[in-house]
Amino acid sequence: MDGDTLHSIGELARRTGLTVKTIRFYSDRGIVAPTDRSPAGHRLYGIDAVARLDLVRTLRELGVDLSTIRKVVDRELSLPEVAAAHAEALAVQIRVLRIRRAVLMAVAERGSTPEETELMHRLAQLSEDERRYLIGEFLDAVFGGLDAAPAFAGARRSMTPELPDNPEAEQVQAWVELAELSLDPDFRASVRRMAEEQAAEQARRDTTVPRRDIAAAVRDQVGPALTAGVDPTSPQADPFVASFTAHYAHLLGRSDDIELRTQLATRLESVNDPRRERYLQLLAVVNGWTAPESLAPVLDWSVQALRVRTPGRTSP
Repeated sequence: MDGDTLHSIGELARRTGLTVKTIRFYSDRGIVAPTDRSPAGHRLYGIDAVARLDLVRTLRELGVDLSTIRKVVDRELSLPEVAAAHAEALAVQIRVLRIRRAVLMAVAERGSTPEETELMHRLAQLSEDERRYLIGEFLDAVFGGLDAAPAFAGARRSMTPELPDNPEAEQVQAWVELAELSLDPDFRASVRRMAEEQAAEQARRDTTVPRRDIAAAVRDQVGPALTAGVDPTSPQADPFVASFTAHYAHLLGRSDDIELRTQLATRLESVNDPRRERYLQLLAVVNGWTAPESLAPVLDWSVQALRVRTPGRTSP
């Protein structure tokens, strides 16, 4: 067939794989106009109609609306401009679908009530500014008045979640649970106590000794005992206990006595709040960080070892 050949709708349908009804629909809307009419009044189309219909079908499969398609085939809009706009719209839709899927998965896994489901949905839909405000308000409650010190300013930054623009479902789920934790008044009070204890500890600390996180310091001292399976209540644990209590005493510039050991046990019990560890785990998922090491076994061992060696003592 040469370029002057005209085709009926039936012929176009066979060449393009579209139905006659679909081609007639596009023709009625001016997207693929007939070139001529047969003596019987039937629409006839030129060879360019095949290319136009192929483009229309492709754009429709990509989700482009008919109004925009008509402007593309009539060259009122460029195809790259339309593709860019629709790619952006699809990105938004994908993000919304990911969020919906994450919330539904969380509801299914947690057996949430309608009220919990509504809260999760609301938290998942927050804008970036709203998320920053929510977490900022939580961190203000925890570190307010303390974060002028470099250590607390750094802790504040390290506890800030940054949900990416196109999060995975598990990141959305982690964000929702983290946000719920940050709204829990009891958790806020617990983390605030930890921060205040750390601030008081630093005020008493020997400034010539490098600053270290207490949980990390205890891990270094107690880790070998835990690995070796030493019972924290046994005499074999004595050298390990003496090592980390002496280290703590040195940090504070104090004597290693019953009072210090009681204070250390209370401090470690506070740090060993499972919600704190959960927050850090969720934070790692949201921010795409490596999962943090669990310090719960070390802290459990240390507190038990200290309590059995300071019977009848209460925290100061």
